[in-house]
Amino acid sequence: MPRWGMVIDLDRCTGCAACEVACKSENNIPTVSAEQADMGRALSWMKVETELEGEFPETRLLFFPRPCLHCDNPPCIKVCPVRATYIDEEGIVGQIYARCIGCRYCANACPYTVKYFNWYDPEWSESERQHLNPDVSVRPKGVIEKCTFCHHRLQKAREDAAAEGRELREEDYQPACAEICPAGAITFGDLDNPNHRVHELKEDPRAFRVMEDLGTEPKVYYLRPRE
Repeated sequence: MPRWGMVIDLDRCTGCAACEVACKSENNIPTVSAEQADMGRALSWMKVETELEGEFPETRLLFFPRPCLHCDNPPCIKVCPVRATYIDEEGIVGQIYARCIGCRYCANACPYTVKYFNWYDPEWSESERQHLNPDVSVRPKGVIEKCTFCHHRLQKAREDAAAEGRELREEDYQPACAEICPAGAITFGDLDNPNHRVHELKEDPRAFRVMEDLGTEPKVYYLRPRE
């Protein structure tokens, strides 16, 4: 059974935010007004954060892409009263929108702040509506949404592999952010498969996980910048 995960090389990330744009387009994430964004109501399943390292004048700016970390021990699922958020047998933490009651307990429990509440019914112009991804449901007002590692792509990749009578290949299933990254900073695959590049990278001496001392066991690893 695969255990899907990601390694993000901070030495390669240029902060271009192509991953953000690809994620929004792939997953039908609506935009909000500037006023609502100032109130913390912007939705961004993949967000490039910035971090200043060092002391003046020896400083440098790091770009820090942050999707859902798909923890092996996710606190969000423990507080959901209706089991709208769950972890499947392959380690992907999912969200059942039709079951969500909008209590936001999971968003409060997530130490990585990667779950978003949909405050309004999404609005799309006629031209935008033509470009919505039919493989991804449009979420209604009043539910929590989050990064899914583009799980719909896994379903399609499995169907294609079955139709062709072969096993699923590493390159068959890639989230939009990993596929689009022009610097090759995002590597995705089966963390437990020694034939997958992501397995090798997570063992790199530069590898670390965010707040792993909390015991959440995130499946998104980062590679520290080289000195």
